[in-house]
Amino acid sequence: MQKEHEAPALVQKARARLLKKLADEIAALETAIAATIKTTPDFAKRAEIIQSVPGFAEGTAMALLGGLPELGQVSDEVAAALMGVAPYDDDSGKRRGERCIKGGRRWVRNALYMPCVGAATLNNPVFKAFYERLIAKGKPPKVAIVACMRKLIIILNTMIARGETWDPKKYRVA
Repeated sequence: MQKEHEAPALVQKARARLLKKLADEIAALETAIAATIKTTPDFAKRAEIIQSVPGFAEGTAMALLGGLPELGQVSDEVAAALMGVAPYDDDSGKRRGERCIKGGRRWVRNALYMPCVGAATLNNPVFKAFYERLIAKGKPPKVAIVACMRKLIIILNTMIARGETWDPKKYRVA
């Protein structure tokens, strides 16, 4: 039954060639971005600060440097809004609606999602405790992850503004 949905061999080979070409292009771009970061002192310092956060690596630093160049130069509220993790209300009159995130730079938010999942559930004890506390309060897991993303971007904004690396004692999440 599944064979009827299978693409012909010629199409499969063409698809494989295209995917390999895309993978090669992505690798070349990542290499160029990494080289630019290493040769630009300001970017190198910011990347070092970002990568000092447990759970964040070179890919996360590249996404944040490319997608949020304002990080460290704007207020915390603006940083959260630019990334699209600021909670917006849905109130009208006496009705108090649910808060939700919207707007911002979706591709940056998407790039930061999985590193935040890792930081909140595995790699970063500070955010793991924050995440678990939100879950214990009855928040859905995705809401807790977005809350962690917001806290993390605010902390990164402060760290970059001050030129400081990660210190778990200094950046406890209340």
